[in-house]
Amino acid sequence: MKAIFKLQAESLQVSTTALASELDRSAASVTNMVKGLAEQGLLVHEPYHGVRLTSRGESAALRIIRRHRVIETYLIERLGYTWDGVHAEADRLEHAASDDLIDRMARALGDPDEDPHGAPIPSSDGVIVSRDLVALTELPEGEEAVVREVSDEDSDRLRELAAAGFLLGTTVVLIDRSPEGDVAVRIAGGVQRLDAMTAGLIWLEQPDTKRADEKDDSDKG
Repeated sequence: MKAIFKLQAESLQVSTTALASELDRSAASVTNMVKGLAEQGLLVHEPYHGVRLTSRGESAALRIIRRHRVIETYLIERLGYTWDGVHAEADRLEHAASDDLIDRMARALGDPDEDPHGAPIPSSDGVIVSRDLVALTELPEGEEAVVREVSDEDSDRLRELAAAGFLLGTTVVLIDRSPEGDVAVRIAGGVQRLDAMTAGLIWLEQPDTKRADEKDDSDKG
């Protein structure tokens, strides 16, 4: 359900092929999982069109996402884990922890809005903030932006990105992009080169977009 929620941000209907790729499972395995979730009323499966979460399924997905991100934050803030070492632990713990435990952990942390990788943490009543971010792979050449979120699923790449300076709040400028999607980026006074897959893990906020949004809000006021 977490994977479907993620993929639905890109397309309302999620194909079982895309889901199998996201989960690194066989198509047959994913089809069986989809059937089981559909029988529970958590998603709708339309053969040859894909799947989408029902309102119940979306609520369940957000609850699991909240657990995962609160646990990651707690492991780093309270137990000294590094940002590249918490994803697998959170995956293991998110199904065992009760909602009460997660709420207590969140309160102990001051009810953070984001996890250590910059991903928004859903509220206890299932509300998640929507943000206008752009992937580094899509940033126009010559433009400046600020790192706001880094995908947490690949520990090796997270370590590489931390060592290269791609931390939350860091300003970057895209210098060049190859036809294959590899990029050269100016960061912290130097130049870093990333392959397309690694660059796709980094999500940015463009300052001009932020200022335009603030101006629109001011005009409405």
